[in-house]
Amino acid sequence: MSDPWLQNESRKETDARFEQDLVNGIAREFLAERRRARRWGIVFKLFGAGVVTILLVIFLSDGADISGARLDGAEHTALIDIQGVIANSEPAGADHVTASLRAAYEDGKTAGIILRINSPGGSPVQAGYVNDEINRLKSEHPDIPVYAVIGDLCASGGYYIAVAADQIYADKASLVGSIGVVMGGFGFVDTLNKLGMERRVYHAGANKAFLDPFQPAQDEEVSHVNTLLDNVYQQFVETVKQGRGDRLSADERIFSGLIWTGEQSLALGLIDGLGNADYVARELIGAEDIVDFTYRDTLLEQFSKELGALFRNSVRIF
Repeated sequence: MSDPWLQNESRKETDARFEQDLVNGIAREFLAERRRARRWGIVFKLFGAGVVTILLVIFLSDGADISGARLDGAEHTALIDIQGVIANSEPAGADHVTASLRAAYEDGKTAGIILRINSPGGSPVQAGYVNDEINRLKSEHPDIPVYAVIGDLCASGGYYIAVAADQIYADKASLVGSIGVVMGGFGFVDTLNKLGMERRVYHAGANKAFLDPFQPAQDEEVSHVNTLLDNVYQQFVETVKQGRGDRLSADERIFSGLIWTGEQSLALGLIDGLGNADYVARELIGAEDIVDFTYRDTLLEQFSKELGALFRNSVRIF
């Protein structure tokens, strides 16, 4: 019979070897995992650097191309799209449109310019900037005609821009007009009471909180707003009259805020004819080849705007 003491020592030695082997195995696996992580880290870093390099190349090479001059030296018609709401920082905003206009005028092969408008309107300030710049550039380049060509819709601020053109063309079914000014909102005078809530507004200046939607409308405030709207409206009417002159019909409904089809607009003198951009370039300007001078944001600018929008939506300051 074996000695119990020896058996016990043998078991201890076996257990110790097992524990040591286990510890060594765990250590080896940990070191191997670290090496694999470092290798993958290098791979991901190289991949990230490659992506950044590619994006930088795209951003630097993708400038806002607003100079589409033909390489063969032939004259062309410059096209500028004014699409969507006319507002600051939008594609149809003054900065984009005026940059496009200047590039088109500066191109030595531009025979004429087409403003292709499809817009419901927007800011009277932005539309006014564009109207003023068109008139300024026209006075500097009287030999380059400017035509406005209406797509589906040319309303309000869109028409404010269009009247700066020498002539306006549209499709017979286009919608044109909406010469007027509007300001809207909602009133919630009894809402808070029904909800058991109390409105608290603190302000300095007697009229700083005017038109508060949770307070009853005050006659003085409404009168003041109507004065503002009427002032902007008169500016709009005068701009249309200056742009269209005696081509306008005597029908006062023109300035009522109504919209009209292209066919009706022709009879009212709101437009000069029916036709699209190709027709105007070919038959009126005499340069059938159309080159797009519309200013468009670079990928970097688009990325910056998207990043800014994401930041604004994720961060709130109260």
